[in-house]
Amino acid sequence: MKPRRALALLTISLALLLPGPGRWALGASDARRTAHVAPRKDLRADLDEIFADPVLVRALMGIRVESLRDGRVIYQRNSEKLVMPASNMKLFTLAAAVDRLGWDYRWETRLETAGKVDNGALRGDLWVIGSGDPTIGAKDNGFAPLFLEWADALAKAGIRRIDGRIIGDDDAFDDTGVGPGWAWDYLDADYAAPSGALSLNENVVTLKLSPGAYPNDPVRIASFPAGHGFEIANGMISGEPGSAPSISISRRAGSMHLDVSGSIPANGPVVTRTTTVENPTKVFVEAFKLALASRGIAVRDGADDGDDVMRVMMVEDRRVLAKHSSAPLAEIAGGFLKPSQNFYGEMILKTIGRLGGEGGTTQIGTTPAGRKAALESLVKWGVPADGLVMYDGSGLSRYNYVTADGVVTLLKKVWTDEKLRGPFVAALPVGGHDGTLSNRMKDSELDRRVQAKTGSISNVRSLSGFLETNSGERLVFSMIANHFTAPASQIDGVVEKALTRLLRYTQ
Repeated sequence: MKPRRALALLTISLALLLPGPGRWALGASDARRTAHVAPRKDLRADLDEIFADPVLVRALMGIRVESLRDGRVIYQRNSEKLVMPASNMKLFTLAAAVDRLGWDYRWETRLETAGKVDNGALRGDLWVIGSGDPTIGAKDNGFAPLFLEWADALAKAGIRRIDGRIIGDDDAFDDTGVGPGWAWDYLDADYAAPSGALSLNENVVTLKLSPGAYPNDPVRIASFPAGHGFEIANGMISGEPGSAPSISISRRAGSMHLDVSGSIPANGPVVTRTTTVENPTKVFVEAFKLALASRGIAVRDGADDGDDVMRVMMVEDRRVLAKHSSAPLAEIAGGFLKPSQNFYGEMILKTIGRLGGEGGTTQIGTTPAGRKAALESLVKWGVPADGLVMYDGSGLSRYNYVTADGVVTLLKKVWTDEKLRGPFVAALPVGGHDGTLSNRMKDSELDRRVQAKTGSISNVRSLSGFLETNSGERLVFSMIANHFTAPASQIDGVVEKALTRLLRYTQ
């Protein structure tokens, strides 16, 4: 689970990545497929020896490996035990979303008003209605392209000023931004950004720190998105050239005061740091107001979160001025699984909850409603009800539990279901190539032979997905380590050693 955030959707070459019923996603030469095969009789002993590594002596490893050809169980170890999955939970979230929403699902965001346009002025409030689109944002320090498109649309409608407010309606979701079981000490980190039905730049504030030319020179701080609302106390100085950056960013919950202190090397490169926003809806509408101003459209009465507006104002007979649809879920999936984007996981789970009411009715999107609907889908597919404890959509929660058996059951469903397989498998990181596996397995026997979801929180390391053996057989596997104290890189080494041994498997 990486703290790196990706605003742009990943473009995936389906011709290279999507597996059909009779071919592997990435393929391998005939020479690689037939070389170095080993009989099954030695496999269990070899894997037992690998997983007896001293770094795992106090750990719990949940492992299951099956053949996709005929369902043979090739290896298992504690596969029925409950273990924390970290970001392997995202596999369950996306699968349930496809079942509940479909690959073609798009989030819609609208501009509405009850006011009339008179002599270039909109006489009334402009409402922004969100449904949980996780992809609205902009790179660097510019305005979101959507905001500028809306500004141009308003100008074409003859609106040069708004005699009222911009009001954000985030009632598609509840106001509980963080997930249950999230550790308090990472709530300011970008990988734990809060969810919200109106969200901008994945609800993260980016700070760019520019050093001076000499030691003790002040450090300049640029921050975006515009409208984030933080008051930044700059305690940064330039350190000795070549020194290591030392940066502290702190704020109290509910505070809009951000303390930034420490040093970065003089005459060195710009250093980037991030933190989470306090009120996603307020940031969204403030940034939109500033974007309108950049196009010459003034807003007389400012921008507000709809929760702060009298409820009687929300029953006006409004008309739609503009609306925006996100890319379909099939495209967004790559931006969810490959970089292991936690924020997307929570937004998707709440969307499942919002649209998963009895009889397909719409309700407020909450995490409990989302996991209830998700579990209904997952149990229907054969994931044991007592083998999955789902508290959030990203895997950040330490309340989550799965079994390796359950993960393999899910992945087999993904592989055999034509509706699920294509975009889902294409969205998985590829060993040595992209996503959270871009720097693992590179230039090894496993390079581009593994498509799998990673997972990492404190004392948890997971990897589950698909492997093509040297003989051309496809295996599905789940390997999840809990309760270890060794460096995570050593756990990865053991798992990759086991996968390398599985490359030589033949029936």
